Amino acid sequence: MQSGPLWPLAVYFAAVLILVGGMVALSYVLGQRHSQRATVEPYESGIRVTGSARLRFDVKYYLVAMFFVIFDLETVFIVAWAIAFRELGWAGYIEILIFIGVLVAALIYLWRLGALDWGTRVKR
Repeated sequence: MQSGPLWPLAVYFAAVLILVGGMVALSYVLGQRHSQRATVEPYESGIRVTGSARLRFDVKYYLVAMFFVIFDLETVFIVAWAIAFRELGWAGYIEILIFIGVLVAALIYLWRLGALDWGTRVKR
């Protein structure tokens, strides 16, 4: 196996290093240097911050996000199966039935466990 000369790669690597170093040096030389109070304050789209960025989210938010990711990923598998439906034949059909059966069993388990109940439980 014969490979070509490596000098073009070395020239390209050197050119990239020179270009990046030149851009960093030029921005350091030409950049503004001022330290006013507003320089270090964070802002979003020109609007000053009014509260803390550390908000406490309810567990329900994370639960919905988890369910969305899980069921969205499973939807991708089902769509991929639907695209290859004719090539997979009966074996693929039985496998997708088992897959959906496991999903339904997991959903029933979560429902019985109370993971889907977001309100307060009423005792009877």
